[in-house]
Amino acid sequence: MSEKRDRWIFKVVMAIGLIAFLGIGIAPLVNGVLQANNPTTQTAPTASPNSDPQNTAQADLEAQARGYELVLQREPDNETALRGLLEVRLQMQDIPGAIAALEKLVELKPEQSNYAVLLAQAKEQQNDREGAAQIYRQLLETQPGNLNALQGYVNLLLAQDRPEAAIGLLQETLEKAPQANQIEANSVDVVSVQVILGQVYADRDRYDEALAVFDEAIKTDPEDFRPILAKALVFQRQGKNEDAQPLFNTASELAPAQYKDQINQLAQMPVPTQGAAPAPAPAPSPAESNPEETSPE
Repeated sequence: MSEKRDRWIFKVVMAIGLIAFLGIGIAPLVNGVLQANNPTTQTAPTASPNSDPQNTAQADLEAQARGYELVLQREPDNETALRGLLEVRLQMQDIPGAIAALEKLVELKPEQSNYAVLLAQAKEQQNDREGAAQIYRQLLETQPGNLNALQGYVNLLLAQDRPEAAIGLLQETLEKAPQANQIEANSVDVVSVQVILGQVYADRDRYDEALAVFDEAIKTDPEDFRPILAKALVFQRQGKNEDAQPLFNTASELAPAQYKDQINQLAQMPVPTQGAAPAPAPAPSPAESNPEETSPE
């Protein structure tokens, strides 16, 4: 296996194994927000035999958007219509249109932080990285344990090739966690923040630091399977399969049932040749490691 292909596999494994299992991945936010607030499903339009299905679908989306816009002309603060318009704009891949809807939703519902995170994602996709960063910073000032905002800001910093800033942000969050949790119990999920920090170290090939953080996370909560899995993935990447396999087994035993099969599949991933030193490589952008992680699609 070539080093390039091996590293690509590692990126995929780390993205699946650490972000998805955190239970805080940003990718599901769009669907999660919309389904939680609007559980009804839309029926796809029936295309005539001679029509172009793609054109028919686009025309249907445009008609839905016009309908929501008419409602909003009469009721500018209608949250249901704004959510519907947001969903349609996202399906149309109209990010500027989605941003307009999100800005109004953030104004109407500032307590629903997911809208702000989605707005930051959308701004980042439009290359307004400073605008996205400002939103993340504002959220983290009032909610230092907001994991979606924290992961989003870390992804943004890594995309800007600023790993030390990302590491500093996570370390500062951990330093302030005891005080924050005294003020509001469980407001900062320490293990989740530790796993994100370890992931950043591992992605930069700083394996000793990654393993040290994962060990701290395991001490914090020995029953949490995520840092155990993360540690197994690092050992696997290093070709230390004998060290990795017992950790995979433990992670699988501790994990909820819906994750066990995926953990077992990760345990069977190909490993690099024993003793092969991984070549340093820049941290992948969020789009490389997991395209859905940062795109409000």
